Amino acid sequence: MSQRLSRVFATAKEQRRGVLVAYLCVGDPDVEASLVVARALLAAGADVLELGAPFSDPTADGPVIARASARAIAAGGSMRAAIAVGARLRAESDAPLVLFGYCNPIVVRGERATVEAVADAGIDAMLVVDMPPEEGAELRAEARARGVDVIPLLTPTSSTSRIAAAKASASGFVYYVSVTGVTGATTVDPFDDAARAAARLREEMGLPVVVGFGIDDADKARRALVGADGVVVGTAIVRAVEERGADVAGAAAAAADVVRRIRAGV
Repeated sequence: MSQRLSRVFATAKEQRRGVLVAYLCVGDPDVEASLVVARALLAAGADVLELGAPFSDPTADGPVIARASARAIAAGGSMRAAIAVGARLRAESDAPLVLFGYCNPIVVRGERATVEAVADAGIDAMLVVDMPPEEGAELRAEARARGVDVIPLLTPTSSTSRIAAAKASASGFVYYVSVTGVTGATTVDPFDDAARAAARLREEMGLPVVVGFGIDDADKARRALVGADGVVVGTAIVRAVEERGADVAGAAAAAADVVRRIRAGV
């Protein structure tokens, strides 16, 4: 695990609180605005930033983040832009940074070249949504060599063999998807079950576990944290940015308020 991630999880454990991971879609409403929003999220209490690289076919994401990806691409957002924002944040902050994206842009650029760019930017980890643990051997090898964690995603339907494959190559932390669906608010209530699953996975994987997908208020976060080490808040932040449109200062303030309310609750 990267030293920055290790420090954040250790500090949260000492303080008996959860780690708050905040996601933003880089490029929505534009790349420079994303830097303003990112700074506001950290100032509001986010422990870790997930820098979402917009993609044209975001199959794991619900409609809110899918719309944000489309807007970001139109405004010049990309995986390269997300990495560049990460480099600028690293120059001014020691907060852990995670690049969140899909395989296609990585394959186009090259797995080794992408990891090199991530490491050079000072980004601590990569989370590739559609890369199963059995794939990406070149990326994983280069990541190990460059000290970049590769975060696995596991779900309520992950098989014993899939969990074992993830354990063999995982580092940093485990991202547990609370629902069998896409990102965003859910009509079911999976958070008590997610807490129990997170506790089991922590024991089995030997890594901290964070719960994401559908966490948009303090109550859901608290319930997930009964068994998890952290929570991920994404859609609620992206929606706050969307609702302010081109008002960058308003978007940053609204996104920060989401983090502040959940941080106060956990």
